[in-house]
This record gives sequence, C-alpha cells and structure tokens, in this order.
Amino acid sequence: MKFQSDIDIDFGDRDKILQHIKYIPAAMRKIQPMRKHSTGVHITDVPYDAINDMANIDYSDAEKRGYFKLDLLNVHIYNHVKDEQHLERLMQNPFWSKLNDKTFVEKLIHLSNHYNSIQRMPEPIDSIPRLAMFLAIIRPGKKHLIGLPWREVAKTVWDKDIDGYAFKRSHSCAYALLVVVHMNLLCEQELNGL
Repeated sequence: MKFQSDIDIDFGDRDKILQHIKYIPAAMRKIQPMRKHSTGVHITDVPYDAINDMANIDYSDAEKRGYFKLDLLNVHIYNHVKDEQHLERLMQNPFWSKLNDKTFVEKLIHLSNHYNSIQRMPEPIDSIPRLAMFLAIIRPGKKHLIGLPWREVAKTVWDKDIDGYAFKRSHSCAYALLVVVHMNLLCEQELNGL
C-alpha cells in the first residue's frame, strides 16, 4: 500500500524540531543544480546519498514509491505565540475591518502585497471561509475571480485550472487561520504599544 500525502507543519523555528528527530533531507534531483528540498524531510527510511547528505531519489519519485515526506516550514509568527491558550485566543475572529487599512495589510503574512485586490472584492472578507477563498484567488490560475461576489467565487475556486493545478482547500483554510493569528497578534501588539 502506498501512502501519498502533502503534509505541511509550521514551526517558529524548524531547526528546534529537527534536533529531536531522525530524518533524511528530501532531494530535488530533477532540477539543476540538484539540491536539498527547502522544507521537505523523510522521517522514514529512504535510499540515502551520503555524499550529498540527502535522499538518493527525487522527492516526487519518492512519493510515488510510497516514501513519506513532511514539509517543515519556518513561520516566524509562531515565535510570538506564548502558549496554547494564547494561540487559542489568537485564533478567534479578528477585527475584519482591519483589512481595509493598507498599512495594516502590508504587514500581514500572505496578504502584504494584495491590499488592492482586497479592495476590489464587492463584499467584505469577514470570515475564515471567505479569507480562504481570497487566498486561493490571488494564485495565478484563479485571478480572474478577483472582484466577483463570494457565491460566484465559491462555484469554481477549488476546481483545477487548465494545467491541472488547484490551490488545495485544506491549505487555503490553514493559511487563512494563520493570517487570522497574525492579524490578532498585530492588534495585540498595537494595544500593548509595541
């Protein structure tokens, strides 16, 4: 049985977890110059290239063969989260109206360059599902949906484009929640005069 997955895990500092697990860096061998995958690691045995200290097969081939890979991502925002209760508070609905403040949006992860596109939306981004859809439509294959009402966006936003690419709904929802955490962190910092 082959196991295919696309699992991303966010860390404030991925090196801290890498110190505690046995892993082999995933390899990008189909590009030149060949190199280690920037975030991917195999936590199960995979053919190993000791000279280059990485997997001996490309990460895409490894997945086809059933080798498990995790993408461990550095997300600096999590360095500001104090504990689990703090994170739970930061995951609550933010002041959505802050998305109308250009200076505020320019500080936000995943949205910093998209203030004008936010303003083109005929209805507000006022929920995580809407924010998730917005994060999907700022990707190249879905930009034609910018400026449409949410009910129209929802009809095709998760469909694959002509190249077979679609921004996965699960990723988009996770990114949206990260943006909410960042929005609430920035508001908390403003409140505390930081």
